[in-house]
Amino acid sequence: MNVRLAYGESGLTVDLASSNLTIIEPIYRSALPDERQTIVDALRRPIGTPPLRDLVRSSDRVVVVFSDITRPVPNRAILPPLLAEIEHVPNDQITLLNGVGLHRPNTQAELEAMLGPEVVRRYRVINHDAHDRQGLVFLGHSRFGGEIWLNRVYVEADVRIVTGFIEPHFFAGFSGGPKGVLPGVAGAETIVHNHGAPMIGHPNARWGIARGNPIHEEQRDGVALAEPHFLLNVATNRDKQITGVFAGHYLQAYELGCEFVRASAMRAVDRRFPIVVTTNSGYPLDLNLYQVVKGIAAAEEIVEPGGAIVVAAECREGTGHGDFARILEMREDPHALLDLITRPDFRALDQWQVQILARILTRARVFLYSRYLSPAEIRHAHLEPAESVEAAVERLLAEYGRDAPICVLPQGPLTIPYVVGERQTTVAAHTGGTRSGDEAGRA
Repeated sequence: MNVRLAYGESGLTVDLASSNLTIIEPIYRSALPDERQTIVDALRRPIGTPPLRDLVRSSDRVVVVFSDITRPVPNRAILPPLLAEIEHVPNDQITLLNGVGLHRPNTQAELEAMLGPEVVRRYRVINHDAHDRQGLVFLGHSRFGGEIWLNRVYVEADVRIVTGFIEPHFFAGFSGGPKGVLPGVAGAETIVHNHGAPMIGHPNARWGIARGNPIHEEQRDGVALAEPHFLLNVATNRDKQITGVFAGHYLQAYELGCEFVRASAMRAVDRRFPIVVTTNSGYPLDLNLYQVVKGIAAAEEIVEPGGAIVVAAECREGTGHGDFARILEMREDPHALLDLITRPDFRALDQWQVQILARILTRARVFLYSRYLSPAEIRHAHLEPAESVEAAVERLLAEYGRDAPICVLPQGPLTIPYVVGERQTTVAAHTGGTRSGDEAGRA
């Protein structure tokens, strides 16, 4: 059976010769018929705040936070109507702040591709630097003891606007909302604490869980010390088209968006599978192996103990930034990696991604098909190289039996499966929003 996988920019079609195949994808939502008008309507009739145009005075210094290149946010669709609503503010009083967190800064060419050359030409566009202490402001502590450092330009602006998109997140519950600020424009020390081993190891630091999730709750604590005055988040489908717009109060609008996304992305299954095939949703999410841990974590939710995950991810930028690859090579096996990372004296950037990958590898084997990573690079990450997705699946069927059930997640972490009876209570532990699904559908 031919299955189309999200892989790079072009996709990948694989032929899986199995009669026992289950394919799980998000419930498909069609693109908005007029996305620009829907965005304008949301900006003029927001949730819990005055209209954006009325919120901003011509004398205000405005900062607009947007997501970096590793996030498929349709910035070229959402920023022009937003900026048009505040056209009474002189261009030199508006800063567009790239919320890179601890990711690498984006190049001028990338910024132009993300935002459009005209936007980059008209406005001041800067990359956040989490390591520049002079460019940060200390605001206090979270209830979990983390120091809250946020970008100075963001904190000192008269009006703070945060944009982004909402999807399930493998340890923060959902992306978007407060996550656009922390980690988006937070200091390195703040991010490292928020993503530290005790937080990542908490049982509620999982997909689709916000209430009781210490990572999400600390993010809310930090953002509350310098709240956005306005939020614009969107939901998208597999074609990167906008399906919902959520604007206004940074928590009220976000919670409505989370419920909208939950309804299509969280998919129930009645069993675990010995073989799960997944992706990282294609470009730009599969730029590097660091990001691909998300797609592997989606498969973790439904793979049998001792089973296998096969992931197809392009990884055109290699293993990834920071200390990710270095930490992976510090120990010979995933159990030893977990022992290292959970030591109280161990502290390194990107340890959270290694911690999650190591956790998965103690439960299942992971095979990786990538056109850009060499077999040696894949093995150094404790994964098994795959000549092709089909070859890996054939090998596993020879081990588990020709009739072994296979589950395929063609969109990777855009689909979050869960086994009925195992996670029903935690799936229900959400943001606490009060809007109904029908209201979310009208967004």
